[in-house]
Amino acid sequence: MSKRILVTSCIGLAIVAIAVSAVLYMQRGARVGLTGKILKVRTEALDENSSIAVIDFRFVNPSDYPFVVRTVTVVLEDSSGNQYNGQTVSEMDAKRLFEGMPILGPKYNDTLVMGNRIPPRGSEDRMVAARFEAPVARLEPPARKRFLVRIEDVDGPITELSEK
Repeated sequence: MSKRILVTSCIGLAIVAIAVSAVLYMQRGARVGLTGKILKVRTEALDENSSIAVIDFRFVNPSDYPFVVRTVTVVLEDSSGNQYNGQTVSEMDAKRLFEGMPILGPKYNDTLVMGNRIPPRGSEDRMVAARFEAPVARLEPPARKRFLVRIEDVDGPITELSEK
């Protein structure tokens, strides 16, 4: 009798394992969020007490649902671990910034702004520019540990891309 119970228990566990695996497999694209990396960072002084950071990045939406941007925030993390939020620049101001400051180089990508829709399974290259009330020396290594780009979806998930 105990051998019979052992065999039926093993068969039952195998059926449960197959069912759980099937559910997890079907839900693989249901998590909304982005993955990606920062490609290039450019910094320049606006005056002695404020600076601009231009960050080019690439991201992928691995889910089966579109990602709709609510906010994009650039955060400066200094070498001691303190974090400072930058004031994000709009697309129109970014165009003027590149026209007025040719030292930044060319504007490679469009700015990621509120309301942008990233399609399911889509990949894009974008940029964001942010103003910091700090001298440019604080935005340069070794004073800067890294930049973080935080992208929030309208439904709540937040993606954070970190500079290596």
